Amino acid sequence: MNEKPILAVIGGSGLYAIPGLQDPVDQEVSTPFGQPSGPIRVGTLEGIRVAFLARHGLGHFLSPSEINYLANIYALKSLGIERVVSVSACGSLREDYAPGDLVIPDQLFDFTRSRKRTFFEGNLVAHISVANPFCPDLSKQVYQAVQATGVTVHQGGTFLTIEGPRFSTRAESNVYRSWGMSLIGMTTSPEAFLAREAELCYAVMAHVTDYDVWHVSEEPVTVDRVIEILNQNANHAQEAVRHLAANLRLERPCECPTALASALITDPQVIPPETRARLHLLVSKYLK
Repeated sequence: MNEKPILAVIGGSGLYAIPGLQDPVDQEVSTPFGQPSGPIRVGTLEGIRVAFLARHGLGHFLSPSEINYLANIYALKSLGIERVVSVSACGSLREDYAPGDLVIPDQLFDFTRSRKRTFFEGNLVAHISVANPFCPDLSKQVYQAVQATGVTVHQGGTFLTIEGPRFSTRAESNVYRSWGMSLIGMTTSPEAFLAREAELCYAVMAHVTDYDVWHVSEEPVTVDRVIEILNQNANHAQEAVRHLAANLRLERPCECPTALASALITDPQVIPPETRARLHLLVSKYLK
């Protein structure tokens, strides 16, 4: 058995643990970018080593804008993880994605305003390609894992990330629909972009909790309603993670493992030593 965890699950609202994780150990990980949201729990699930991180902290005390996304992704990378599945609550911006459904989106629109979006500062510039922001291979495996649970699941759609923590106004919600957005949430950006910079495969298992506020025949979204739907779907998410772990393909045929190969533009001779040290985990194989 590989002792290094190869799959991580970042749990969002409503998912704060993975039942059935054998021999779990909580690891406190420090990073050059500060502390992650909390300890990373590592254990064995279906024969492979799996890590779990509660995005909002244990007890859900971090708002979407307060999460240290850089530290979270860097900490997972430092443990040797190669694949990250984000479990995220979201609102639906289309009729056919109903509350209680799960969605595996394939596109992302960043509408946040005040978040750190890149590891690459301090005189080292990288222009990462995110034309396809979610790993196609891992997304397909997540979709198949959710299908195996029997819950209604959709493949594809554009996930819009807003700043939060408030919910949308009805005017905003209708504008997002007019743009062709499918789902709305508060945490997928910049998480997906940082995962790509760290050369991790990243996919989202999105739980539809409501119709946002555009659907006039539905009550406006509330925290109580979100939690009610999340509780209903928690077992589906946990079962899907078990299916994914049991059938995870170890090879990575996607472009994620070499995402930085053509992204670094700075002359290595002008990169400060402290920047090299801070980003060593990400760039050492490219900076000789």
